Parts: sequence; structure tokens; C-alpha cells
Amino acid sequence: MTSPAPSPAPSPAPSPAPEDLSLLEALHSTPARRYLSTEPVPDEIVRAILDAAIRGPSGGNAQSWAWIVVRDPETKKRIADWYREGWNRHYGSRREEILQAAESVPDQVPMSKRSFLAADHLAAHIEEAPVWIVPVLLGAAKSANPRLGSSVYGAVQQLMLAARAYGLGSTLTTLHIGHEADVREALGLPGDALTMAIIPIGYPSQGRWSQPKRRPLDEVVFWDRYTS
Repeated sequence: MTSPAPSPAPSPAPSPAPEDLSLLEALHSTPARRYLSTEPVPDEIVRAILDAAIRGPSGGNAQSWAWIVVRDPETKKRIADWYREGWNRHYGSRREEILQAAESVPDQVPMSKRSFLAADHLAAHIEEAPVWIVPVLLGAAKSANPRLGSSVYGAVQQLMLAARAYGLGSTLTTLHIGHEADVREALGLPGDALTMAIIPIGYPSQGRWSQPKRRPLDEVVFWDRYTS
């Protein structure tokens, strides 16, 4: 009597297709998302959003960049500790002061209570985001030009918009830079490289896609000359 043939292994579930958003809809509904789940992000989606990023601006089309995908828990934990040090130095150590000001004079402080609590949550849990993307400029560490490589942030925005289309939240943060040399070593970067940001990416666990709150257009736009 022959044994029944083994059942074929189930095929992996296909990755979700991106949402068909209009450009302006995406631009107006991609706030910073700092509450992220630990659910894994498929490699093909990571590649898709990076492919969108590298279509972004690059000064002189030099493309002297590298994009580091960080998944390793130990690497993230090391860098997260340095990130938290930066957060605490600039904001965490003033927690009560910032929250009190946000409650009493909300129009006079740069960070709302909701934004502070979300950023505080990110600092406490940043290593739990399943994927970090670190945009890097090669050959930039010793440059004295403050605008060198600034076009990379346009490419970063394209990354974040592409992530939005796949239902992924992200935020751009740079609080690790007090340990730039340590981060460079942890990522195996050459000595002349400069990290431009950390973008933690994951499926949102809290909040919603909504238009970020901004000051009215007429308060910040000037025609021909700035007027105070």
C-alpha cells in the first residue's frame, strides 16, 4: 500500500498591493507615525519603497548615497540607547516643563502634548520598529558645506510617501547624531560617511492617516520679500 503523497507546502501570502492614492492626497495625509507595531515588513515592500526613494532628488545626480536597511535587533538596540540619550538631553529631561507649557500656552510652544507623548513613545520603543532605513551620504563627514547633500531629504520624503501607499508609518528623526561616530561604526560605514537620519518604519499601531496640523498658509508665505 502506497503512502499518500505529502501535501504541497503552502505558498507564502502575497504582499499587499499599494493603495492607489493621488499625489496630493498622499501629500496631505502622511503625518509622522511614531506608534508602530512589531509586525514584520516583507522584504519586497522594503525594496519597493526604496526604489521610490532613489528616484528622488540628488544634487548633480551624483547619487553619492547609501541606504542602510537595519533589521538586526542587536544593532537596533545599540543605536536605540544612543538615540534615547539624545532624546533625554533635548526633551526627556524637560518632560514636565514641556507638558505643562503645552497645556497652559499651547500656541507658544513648538510641540503639542500629543506630539511630545508620541515622540517620547518612539524614544522608548524605537528598536521595536521592524525596519529602520538610514540614508547615508558617502564622503560627506568632513565637509564644511551645511547644504551638502540636503537634496537627500527629498528622496527621504519619497520613501515616506511610498511607505504610506503600503500602509506603513514612518517618521524622520536625527536624535542619534550625538553618537554619529558610534553609529557609523555599528553600521560598518566608512569613516567619511555621514548618516542623514533614521527612519523607523512599521505598520501603525495607533493614530490615523490625517492632515498634519500646520500654521495657516498666510502666516508663513510671503510674496517677493519677507515681512515681519
